[in-house]
Amino acid sequence: MKIKCLLVDDEPLAIALLQKHIEQLDFLEIAGTCGNAVKALELLNSKEVDLLFLDIKMPKISGLEFLKMLRNPPKTIITTAYREFAPDGYDLDIIDYLLKPITFERFFKAVGRYLRNTNKVGQEVLPTPHVEQYLQIKSGNKYFKLNVQDILYLESLKDYIKVYTKQKPIIAKYKIGDIEKELAAKGFLRVHRSFIINIKNVTAFTAADVEIGEIEIPIGASYKEYVFSVLNFKDLG
Repeated sequence: MKIKCLLVDDEPLAIALLQKHIEQLDFLEIAGTCGNAVKALELLNSKEVDLLFLDIKMPKISGLEFLKMLRNPPKTIITTAYREFAPDGYDLDIIDYLLKPITFERFFKAVGRYLRNTNKVGQEVLPTPHVEQYLQIKSGNKYFKLNVQDILYLESLKDYIKVYTKQKPIIAKYKIGDIEKELAAKGFLRVHRSFIINIKNVTAFTAADVEIGEIEIPIGASYKEYVFSVLNFKDLG
C-alpha cells in the first residue's frame, strides 16, 4: 500500500518541488495538491490521506490554525520558511518541521520519521536512495558534470549564467530562472535576481549581503525577508 500524501501550499514552486521529491520514492503517492486551507479541508473529506505536507503562511487561514481545526488530522510535516513557528507546530504533534528550500536529503529524513512514527517500518533503518549530487550543464560543445559541493554561486548574465566553482568559472547559455528549481532541490538559494548561492558554502551574512569566503554577494531587496529567514537558521559550519 502506498502512502497517500496531500500537499498544501500557496506557492506553486514549493508544491512542484515536493512533487519532485515524492516522485523519487515509490512508496509515496500524491492524493492531491491545493493552495489554501478551505480546499485542503474539502480534499481531506473526500480522499484518504495518510501524510499531510502543510505550509504555515497561507491566505485567510494559516496552516497551524487549520491543523488546530481538524479533529483527527493525518500525520503532518510542516513546510515553511519561518522557523519561529516550530514550537507551536510540535505542540500539535507534527512529525517534522522542514525549512524551505527543502532538499531531498532533508525531505527523506522527514519521511523516515513518519515511517518510524507510524510503525510502517520495524527497527530497520530506512535505506538511503541514490541522490544525484551533480549538476550537468553544457558550455559551448562540452558537457560539464559539476559536483554541487564545488559550486560556490551562480551569476546571471542575461541569457547566460556564470557558474563559479572552487576550480574555475564556467559560462553556459541558460537563464537563471530556468535552473533555479533544480538547484533549490540541491541546497541552493536565490538571493538576488542575478545570483543563486550554495548554502553549504556560505561563511557569513548580513541583512545586505552573503559572504562565501572573501566573496560578497548582494541580497536583493525583494529577497531579503525570505533569504534571512532561511540563512538565519542554517548550520553554516
